[in-house]
Amino acid sequence: MKRFAQLIEELDRTTRTGEKVDALSRYFGQADPADAVWTLRVLSGRRQRRIVSGRQLRIWAAEWAGLPPWLVEESYSVVGDLAETIALLVAGDAGGVERPLHRVMEEDVLGLRGLTDEELRGRIRTRWSELGFWEAFVWHKLLTGAFRVGVGKGLVLRGLEKATGIPRTTLAHRMAGEWEATPEEWARITGPEQEEDDLARPYPFFLAHPLEQEAEALGRMGAWQVEWKWDGIRGQVVRRGELVAVWSRGEELVTSSFPEISKAAAALPDGTVLDGEILAVDRHGESPIPDTPKVRPFSDLQRRLNRKRVGPGLLRQVPVHFLAYDLLEAGGTDLRTLGTADRRRRLEALLGDAAPLVGAGITASPLLEPTDWEEAASLRERSRELGVEGLMLKEASAEYGVGRTRGPWWKWKVDPLSLDVVMVYARAGRGRRANLYTDYTFAIHDGEELVPIAKAYSGLDDGEIREVDRWIRDHTLERFGPVRAVEPDLVFELAFDGIRRSSRHKSGIALRFPRIARWRRDKPAGEADTLDRAEALLRIGPDSPPSPTARVEELSLFDAADP
Repeated sequence: MKRFAQLIEELDRTTRTGEKVDALSRYFGQADPADAVWTLRVLSGRRQRRIVSGRQLRIWAAEWAGLPPWLVEESYSVVGDLAETIALLVAGDAGGVERPLHRVMEEDVLGLRGLTDEELRGRIRTRWSELGFWEAFVWHKLLTGAFRVGVGKGLVLRGLEKATGIPRTTLAHRMAGEWEATPEEWARITGPEQEEDDLARPYPFFLAHPLEQEAEALGRMGAWQVEWKWDGIRGQVVRRGELVAVWSRGEELVTSSFPEISKAAAALPDGTVLDGEILAVDRHGESPIPDTPKVRPFSDLQRRLNRKRVGPGLLRQVPVHFLAYDLLEAGGTDLRTLGTADRRRRLEALLGDAAPLVGAGITASPLLEPTDWEEAASLRERSRELGVEGLMLKEASAEYGVGRTRGPWWKWKVDPLSLDVVMVYARAGRGRRANLYTDYTFAIHDGEELVPIAKAYSGLDDGEIREVDRWIRDHTLERFGPVRAVEPDLVFELAFDGIRRSSRHKSGIALRFPRIARWRRDKPAGEADTLDRAEALLRIGPDSPPSPTARVEELSLFDAADP
């Protein structure tokens, strides 16, 4: 347990990716398999069921420390992390009692299930008398099922790859599906490579840079392949031997989330790897883009993400489709050194031959054929009404590279939408920003009333954050736990990528990926935008029905959607 706590401390004390990878590699290289497999399970996002509530911990910690509950609540609002707050209140200074992590998990986490509240309180108080700060911090996170410490699954895979020498895509494939935290599973995950590992492995994704210069600077229009930039999740479909695997750009194996794509891919020729976009679609709607299904909003696709099993109801409600725009392997031959246009011709031929078998689950994305950059710009301006994000520009002769290489691929996205909004609520951040108010709720005018429309926490620089924080503290009207209602005086320009109706907001509208574009110091609150203005923006894009279960502002795998 001490070694695991030391790892968490190392990860917490640095923001450098390389240092985090090194810390994980050292740990996995030295830890006992029985402990290492639990660390892998916990850090890779395999959450355990919550054993104790945060409220129970705060009450018992107040009793332990001899403090009034309100003071513990205040401490929590300042520290910003419950596990850290409780650890500061209860941990001793003797350095903790050493017990292996697997015993802590089996006896002091899973072993507490089914206890009465009084039995649970007694066991927790006993452990508090034995734990140092970092051990207590880690244990509280395990108990509450909220183990988020600044490392994602991708970072864990990089650390494990460095420790074992096994490619992270192989490790990701081995870690897919259900597995228990046992030494036997650790041996399976980190053991010698098998033939099926190669069969499942995707290629590194080639990524595009945002186009920041004039498009004309790229030269002759005919030297570029032009496509729509789709609003979905970038993915690769691998079909080798009897195996089908679907990978996201973040090297997440998402085969189980999209069974209809897997079924269609099984009809592809052996030795095929496609690069493309996973999209939520309306099978019965008419698409404004010829030869494609009607694409539904990204928020609908979110309902399909991170699911080990997709039930028949959700399959009917949110069908998905794979639009392929590149062929990386055919007949087992790596095609990445061929030019973009050559690979595209081979893709069209392959999918044309396989169409009767593949069905409607996988098709080629359409190409655009503008005669000059002016016509390309006109196409880009139509993006929102067509339900896409802009254009992709790919050099026709370019090989398929690795990572984000400037030059061969560009994403020419449509400019974001914006509204001038008024700050009405503020909440302190987490971690290193726990003492600053950095999470804001914004509203727009609806007659004489201000109605909330979005939350945002990015876009201001450090100096502006500190200035806004001071203003919030001086202009608080009410407090609701960690949230402060503030005088509705500050105006900000909020940029966002999409807008749709939503029952989750009093305004009836939700924004996709809202972020602060600038602080409008020049504008009084009375001149901020209105609900009528937001309603007008709704009419810019294609009509789509509201999805009451979709959480538009909380993005899942959002980065994976952007090549």
